[in-house]
Amino acid sequence: MAIKKFTLKPLFDTVDNIVLPPTHTDESIAAYIASANIPNAADDFKYATGFLYSYRGSPDTFGSYRREIERLLHWCWFVNQTSLNQLKRMDLENYLNFCQHPDESWIGTKTAARFVVKSGLRVANEQWRPFVIKSNRYNKNPDPRDFSLSPKALQAIFSILSSFFNYLIQEEYHHINPVALIRQKSRYLKKYQHKAPIRRLSEIQWSYVIDKAEQLASDDPRTHERTLFVMEALYGMYLRISELTITPRWTPQMGDFHMDMDGNWWFTTIGKGNKERDISVSNAMLEALRRYRVFLGLSPLPSPGETTPLVHKTRGRGGISSTRQIRNIVQLCFDQAILTMQADNLAEDAELLKAATVHWLRHTGISDDVKHRPREHVRDDAGHGSSAITDKYIDVERRERHLTARKKNIKPF
Repeated sequence: MAIKKFTLKPLFDTVDNIVLPPTHTDESIAAYIASANIPNAADDFKYATGFLYSYRGSPDTFGSYRREIERLLHWCWFVNQTSLNQLKRMDLENYLNFCQHPDESWIGTKTAARFVVKSGLRVANEQWRPFVIKSNRYNKNPDPRDFSLSPKALQAIFSILSSFFNYLIQEEYHHINPVALIRQKSRYLKKYQHKAPIRRLSEIQWSYVIDKAEQLASDDPRTHERTLFVMEALYGMYLRISELTITPRWTPQMGDFHMDMDGNWWFTTIGKGNKERDISVSNAMLEALRRYRVFLGLSPLPSPGETTPLVHKTRGRGGISSTRQIRNIVQLCFDQAILTMQADNLAEDAELLKAATVHWLRHTGISDDVKHRPREHVRDDAGHGSSAITDKYIDVERRERHLTARKKNIKPF
């Protein structure tokens, strides 16, 4: 099927800028939708906006759903040349094939904001693309031809689009859910007998990373006492990056640490799915909090209801609102640890650490704790919906299985 060559434009703004009925501050977007020359394109956009608007209370969910709906609309209009309410099972199979091998013009090499401000108006960013193959400091020039979707990403497409089509049925804009029709026969979703490996740091990798954070704090406390506290909080309380930064639903403050009637300390956060949970604070984490607060010139422990930002900005007042800043803090520790490991002839560990992300610290903290604590306790601190999720972090059975297999012979005696 021929692909129209044109400048792709985003359709949906941020969660703070989406409104009903849908409007565009950038009039060219309305013209862009009209250029598809699809009779129902405007209605497609209206119903898609209504669906996304219902998720505005959860920025992370909104972002994931926006990505998938935006891709589908572009494909419908400019590749399949149909509207949403005309899609059938075969169309969705063709769409999934397209997602696995999108046209190179649809693939960017960096994450770009959908809209930028020019002359006081929010306009479409010409650098935006529906798909992204990300560069990093170890591969600065990724080839779009190497783009591929992970099984997890494909599963997300099925889940999100199935919810979307159910919404369209309820709104009487479509009469079937074409995603549901292919789910059972799908060759796209793989079933695994084994547990997917948890992406985490090894004991030696974490040792080098936290040692480097402590060294940075010692050498330059003005800059890196915050670095050390961030690393300790991500690992010690299994925090997600969004739980350390200010979001529309959550402003982390020192007063979120609190003591109960028994003298035990807890940290209250709002995490994935907009769910509030209390995390038990270890003695080591409490000592990390004391150190950070004393550096800030505060009392060793917070008072009830204290509104001091949990993680302060380097410049200006208030707390960090950018997840990118947290990522940069963590990446600095990773990079410094990699250099030290290389110098200590730990090349393999250093190479594996290059793939690590911020979220690995949460996985590492959970994996290390579940070796020693009841899984139900770790489950509740991590905010897992069930013990089955926590069980993924237990490697005892795999270790034993490999131990019995280690001395198997290929050739008979």
